[in-house]
Amino acid sequence: MEPVIVVGAGPVGLALALALTRHAVPVVVLDETDGQEEPRPARTVVLRPDTAAFAARLGCADALSGTGARWSAWRTMRRRRLLERVAFGDDASPLHLPQHALTRALRTALTSEPLAQVVSGSRLAAVEQDAKGVSAQTRGDNGTWWRGSYLVGCDGPRSTVRKLLDVRFPGRTAVERHAVATLRTELPWPGEALLHRSPARHGGGRVSEVSARPLPGGVWRLDWLLPPGRDLVTPDALVARIRDSLAGWAAEAAADGTGDEGGTPGGRGHTGLVPPYELLDTGVHTVHHRLARTWRRGRAFLAGDAAHLLGALGTQGLDEGLRDAENLAWKLGLAWHHGATETLLDSYQVERRGAVAARLRATDSALPLLRDGGAVRWRTVLPGAARGRSTLLTDGHLGRGPLGGAPSYAGTPLAAPAGLPGEATVGTLPGEPVVEVPVTASDGSSVGLRDRLGQGLLVVLVAPGTGVWDRRHWQSAGLMPRLSEAVAALPMRAEVLVTEAYPGAAAHTVLVVRPDGHVVAALSGVRPDELAACADAVRGGAPGEGVRRPAADGTAGESGDRPDGAPTGPSGDAVPVDPPGSSVLHSESD
Repeated sequence: MEPVIVVGAGPVGLALALALTRHAVPVVVLDETDGQEEPRPARTVVLRPDTAAFAARLGCADALSGTGARWSAWRTMRRRRLLERVAFGDDASPLHLPQHALTRALRTALTSEPLAQVVSGSRLAAVEQDAKGVSAQTRGDNGTWWRGSYLVGCDGPRSTVRKLLDVRFPGRTAVERHAVATLRTELPWPGEALLHRSPARHGGGRVSEVSARPLPGGVWRLDWLLPPGRDLVTPDALVARIRDSLAGWAAEAAADGTGDEGGTPGGRGHTGLVPPYELLDTGVHTVHHRLARTWRRGRAFLAGDAAHLLGALGTQGLDEGLRDAENLAWKLGLAWHHGATETLLDSYQVERRGAVAARLRATDSALPLLRDGGAVRWRTVLPGAARGRSTLLTDGHLGRGPLGGAPSYAGTPLAAPAGLPGEATVGTLPGEPVVEVPVTASDGSSVGLRDRLGQGLLVVLVAPGTGVWDRRHWQSAGLMPRLSEAVAALPMRAEVLVTEAYPGAAAHTVLVVRPDGHVVAALSGVRPDELAACADAVRGGAPGEGVRRPAADGTAGESGDRPDGAPTGPSGDAVPVDPPGSSVLHSESD
């Protein structure tokens, strides 16, 4: 069985490759660059708790903690008034770090994987599919043909894979533009991020909105929303914005003497005094909104910026790209080892494209309400927006609500059968992301539930009082023997975990959780038949329904054509092949 070919070595491509190796799937990463990313302090990313946990599970925890900053709080201000301050616990704080640091951490983790091969200087030129795999031609120093079982285009907004697959990429250009500066300075609220709408003027030009987000080492990234149009942002104009914002915040902090609840005294002197700062990097960030028409053509898939572009109103495109990678990795892992139904392979597009499309619809509905002075009756346009414009805007930055919340796959084709007799009600609906709770594994270790994601199904028993008993006792008592036996008989890899409590769950509730952290079902007690039905649903169909391999055009192939065994490693799989004889799709630059 050939490896999975990943085209592109940005954060999404590297994360997907790493996640596939965790499922014992060999990968070849075709990297058009030389593997050396230029550090740009002004290019930073914000990871929500779920995507930060995903990156940590891939082996990047130490690197991320050393290069990223977790905010202690977020504050939203309008003019001189504090509208909202949200304090974070450790498990809910966003992680802010330079993008090159994330890329470097992922690449370093991937180099230690024996199942992974990264080929630098490989520019994709052609892609061909047949009933058993994908062939990809590259140019450059490593130009040749590569053979794979599947191919995933993670090659950015100008994706060559998307063009070769003839997939349209409609949408809007320059939805928002921001002037960006990264600088080292002291602000009145160390460790807290800020969104300031309509700040007071202190000598510079009028600014409608500015955000400040901390990084390690006293570094901050500041973003100013630019007016519509394509006017150039001159160095003098950017410096004026920096000085105006810093002076204004210092003056306001000095005026109340406290730096607003929780901040440090801002007494830097007089109104208009600019605090010292060191300018590290600048840029202009232009937000586009685009969505590929399809994310799958036969054995080829799109992920990350190759599939979608978004980012207005504080939403984070990289978050969605990493969710693409996590969603697709376990499905390709099942397909590589056991074969795949069309339902399983199609579920990637149904779930992920549906989630991103919903995010774009919510943003497009909110944009005229938040940017055009409220001329429209906004409360009737965007459901859930009744709390106010500023709070709605905060939601996008903090990963809450329709603009930023983690996706729910309520309409997934991998849903458990309706009307299971033992179905229970908990605080998380099927398709929603599981809530982080402490769990005990079969080896007695106590970890967070998110730490166990990514390998197979998680079967979580809610058993109050378990923590006071020695593992030797509770593993052989009550429901555990029967539950362990039922889980061992499931048709896919699964692990039993125990938790003292889960929101809304009664004692002896059993939760079934997908490898990417979305709840499949909650059952009352141990029900082997219903557990098996959930596992079959997650796989996209029961074994008796037949496993079909996809043909080159995306239609079903012959029933029962299954891959044959365990991974053999890149030495036997990542071998260039002779050019195929059938027709080839060539890149537009040919």
